[in-house]
Amino acid sequence: MTKRIPGIERLSDYDVGVWEGDGPVPHAVLLDEVREARGLLSMLTDRIDEQLLERSPNLEIVSQMAVGVDNIDLGACARFGVIVGHTPDVLTETVADSAWALLASIVRRLPEGEREVRAGDWGPWEVFHLAGGDLHRTTLGIVGMGRIGQAVARRAIGFDMEVIYSSPRPVLDADARRVGLDHLLEHADHVVICCRLDDTTRGLISKKELATMKPTAYLVNIARGPIVDTNALVEALQDGEIAGAALDVTDPEPLPGDHPLLELDNCLVVPHIGSASIRTRNEMARLAIDNLVAGLDGRELPARYPTGG
Repeated sequence: MTKRIPGIERLSDYDVGVWEGDGPVPHAVLLDEVREARGLLSMLTDRIDEQLLERSPNLEIVSQMAVGVDNIDLGACARFGVIVGHTPDVLTETVADSAWALLASIVRRLPEGEREVRAGDWGPWEVFHLAGGDLHRTTLGIVGMGRIGQAVARRAIGFDMEVIYSSPRPVLDADARRVGLDHLLEHADHVVICCRLDDTTRGLISKKELATMKPTAYLVNIARGPIVDTNALVEALQDGEIAGAALDVTDPEPLPGDHPLLELDNCLVVPHIGSASIRTRNEMARLAIDNLVAGLDGRELPARYPTGG
């Protein structure tokens, strides 16, 4: 685990190895350090694969400080009898807040205005200068109606929005209408991606789907980068197929500094900070450590991710 995890002192009864370096743990180092470990507190930047599990015969639990676990081979964990914990619920509202911050910023063209001011290009007031879209009395489309999707939908009430969503299962208590993905993309003024990344959602939003959206529509991704085909998104933004995009996650991640997305005025990219409030990150750390300690003590995890094992 990393030295920056708050509450690490709660593990004082155990022999704890801590990554002291900057940035993610190199995979080779992780493989070496986990060989004798019973538990691992992982980040979404750590690859928990079959190779790691084969080399870690004592490993009993992987506790991830994130809600998503797409970096973890769940099938391999099930085969090796390793239980997996994650941190749902505690970050739901904060990530939903971030979705709205991104949406409002790109729709009202705030990043463009801020860059203009800093560059000293703030000129006289003009009627349609940096005129963008509206949030109020528009249609919000949510792809994935889990905890975060529902939290995003609740916030739409104050904007007097119609909310439609696409999800494998209906959400009975949601003040929203379930529709197919194509219908959602065709009718929504704003599309917010909240679904998990798995084999069914990888590349879910590609050239065809982007072409289905309104040319005045905006796309926000707060889920995982590979859900959206990056090359197709670049083309859609360049060609005006959609009005703009705001991304907390990308593919690849991080983006190289010369990536085409970063050259577009109608694209806002932030570095995967959707859950990055101080209170939420502290809560995520607390739950991740709770899961780890419970697993090491042979107790039920407060938040266990189903692995099929």
